[in-house]
Amino acid sequence: MTSSLKARSFQARVARDVVVVDGPDATSFLQSLVSQDLDTVAVGSSAHTLLLQPQGKLLVDFYIAHVDADAWWCICEGGFGSELAAGLKRFKIRVKADVREQAVGALALRGIPLPDAVATAADMHVVAVDWPPGTPAFDVVGSDETVAAMSALIDAPLVDADAYERARIEAGVPRQGFDTDERTIPQEAGLELVAVSFTKGCFVGQELVCRIDSRGRVNRHLRRLRASSSNDLERGTSVAYEGKEMGEITSAAGGVALAMLRREVEPGATVTVGADEALVEAL
Repeated sequence: MTSSLKARSFQARVARDVVVVDGPDATSFLQSLVSQDLDTVAVGSSAHTLLLQPQGKLLVDFYIAHVDADAWWCICEGGFGSELAAGLKRFKIRVKADVREQAVGALALRGIPLPDAVATAADMHVVAVDWPPGTPAFDVVGSDETVAAMSALIDAPLVDADAYERARIEAGVPRQGFDTDERTIPQEAGLELVAVSFTKGCFVGQELVCRIDSRGRVNRHLRRLRASSSNDLERGTSVAYEGKEMGEITSAAGGVALAMLRREVEPGATVTVGADEALVEAL
């Protein structure tokens, strides 16, 4: 599978967890916690948002779909649903809202205008997700049976997990548990550009994120690496620049990778990865 997959039309089964928050206080409860301004998210729409630790570092990176007047679906990377539910419940004091996990299947659509059959399905929810500008990108979530039936109706190749990962890395989209973790500050992975409102008012972890935005900087940045040789890059390999270790590869697929590197390593630099070299690219 070549790097051009990032611009091609394809679909892929992906692992997603869902936390449902509903009840009379659901909207105000979430608005007080998450980084995005939910007042601008109409019923039937979605947004990218974060639940941060009080210290401003990442707890869970997720998309939030406004599925009904008092109901939201919080859709995150597979394996992080329990952490998201626990993080929300930690602040649930005298709030009329229910927080519960729900098992789902999920389908990633990339480079495909949203098919009418998907957009109008009553038992599925669709979120627009980050991908390079000009490329339509959606995650579709619902029951496993419904997602599988919908996949069969879509006129685009169904690629495997490895091919999807290659496309994600080429697109520069960070994946929680790989490129980001509980140590990550949103600005290190560019998440403040897509998942943070600096005008909404208070949210958990706001102080650090806003202080960095107004008068600070972070010491690391997520960068894309492209191997200078035909050798494959590997996750966990250390990356050096001018003889000094600057970080390590966080995701890799063939000759392309993402790496969290010290800010001294800017796009256009050549770094050493193991015994090979790689070009540093901006996300």
